Amino acid sequence: MDQTDQKKNGIKKGALIAFEGIDGSGKSTQIRLLHERMKKEGVCCETTMEPTHSPIGSLLRQILTGQLRADSRTIAALFAADRLDHLLNEENGIVKPIQEGAVVITDRYYFSSYAYHSVDVPMDWVIQLNQQAREILRPAASFFIDVDPETAMERILKSRSHQELFEKKSYLIQVREKYLEAFQKMRDVETVIRIDGNRSETEIAQEIWSRVCDEVLHFSSLSATM
Repeated sequence: MDQTDQKKNGIKKGALIAFEGIDGSGKSTQIRLLHERMKKEGVCCETTMEPTHSPIGSLLRQILTGQLRADSRTIAALFAADRLDHLLNEENGIVKPIQEGAVVITDRYYFSSYAYHSVDVPMDWVIQLNQQAREILRPAASFFIDVDPETAMERILKSRSHQELFEKKSYLIQVREKYLEAFQKMRDVETVIRIDGNRSETEIAQEIWSRVCDEVLHFSSLSATM
């Protein structure tokens, strides 16, 4: 399906879909499943993630894995800078493909900053820090996969050989609460779709696909079933 066909089927010209959730929520799996389904339906689609693999993102990964240390405010500012590069980089920024009609699915966007960083610094400051990114590109929808922090920690411990900076149960409990606070604060300007992540992968994927068809791509002519 080329871009002309996408328009005939009701899809908007390009869209950003963000996936949010605490570590261990299953975002990566659901992004992969959604990407596969979109490709199957002929949608021009690509996936990405934050932090990125840019120099700023690489620096953040060193901080998250404990190789470097940094103040919470510095980390928040680095994420905001990495996000702007993610949007505007001349070689691989995501604004350009979206303007050309692609759907981009990102693993984390600015709601992650609102939730994670506001555990240590004021949320309003983090929101202000990310204002430029929000003005440049707002997601058509942010899917929040809501999972119990204890379940999330069990998944992390089973699947990873090491834990990153934010991967502690007590911290994830606070982050989940901050996510909910941020959603409430931004309820009039953002489209957030909360998904129960304590179910099977198939059930979650089915709901996400149905919501994407109805509320993001407006695929009235396509089946909303897996």
